[in-house]
Amino acid sequence: MSDSASTPLSGRYALVTGASRGIGRASALALAKAGAHVIATARTQGALEELDDEIVSVTGRHATLVPMDLTNGDGLDQLGLAIHQRHGRLDLLVHSGAMLGGLMPVAHMDPPQWDKVVSVNLTSVYRLIRSIEPLLRQSDAGRAIFLTSGVAVRPRAFWGAYAATKAGLEALVRCWADEIESTKVRAIILDPAQMRTRMRAEAFPGEDPETLPHPDEIGPLVVELAQMPDPGLPKSAVLFREWKARQGA
Repeated sequence: MSDSASTPLSGRYALVTGASRGIGRASALALAKAGAHVIATARTQGALEELDDEIVSVTGRHATLVPMDLTNGDGLDQLGLAIHQRHGRLDLLVHSGAMLGGLMPVAHMDPPQWDKVVSVNLTSVYRLIRSIEPLLRQSDAGRAIFLTSGVAVRPRAFWGAYAATKAGLEALVRCWADEIESTKVRAIILDPAQMRTRMRAEAFPGEDPETLPHPDEIGPLVVELAQMPDPGLPKSAVLFREWKARQGA
């Protein structure tokens, strides 16, 4: 049996989107190891089951698996209702699910692809907030962590859809954080920078992935943010690089 120091999130409920791979998977594993009960969502049932197998192997406890697409707004509403009925509250959200949508000139992107990227990367943020804010308010210290990218504030050629939607995410989260400042809920924007993920490989196929941090390295930071007493308003993103440098120092 682990002691409370090694499981500081024991008794907490954490929802992780995009949990089947990359940063979402690493976050789900780290939170589970820290004692949280993880509610993991992703599109692929098989990948979620593999995640659950690993969580069980290291904690002895199962996660709650919710195979769903982030573009399913009604599904996100039902997810919030199900969490309310089962647990009565939510202590943490880690919103990692996203899509790159290809790199191309803005004028060359076809409308259906644009709509899909906006739906996955931006509209889902609004639908998640709408669904889970009441649940986070029931926590004594609700935290919502949203993954962003450097292109949100430093846009460049060919990244139009991804940059625009991540910039929209940051603006939307900051507006929401300002609205709930008088509550115990706090929003956090986290920038992982370059990391060894499938999305990074899609954007830079010629890059050697071994030169990049593994997603597992961000897990301890997510656990740390989940416990932060009061991070204040998210006026700037938490930078994984800076956190890692402090750990090394």
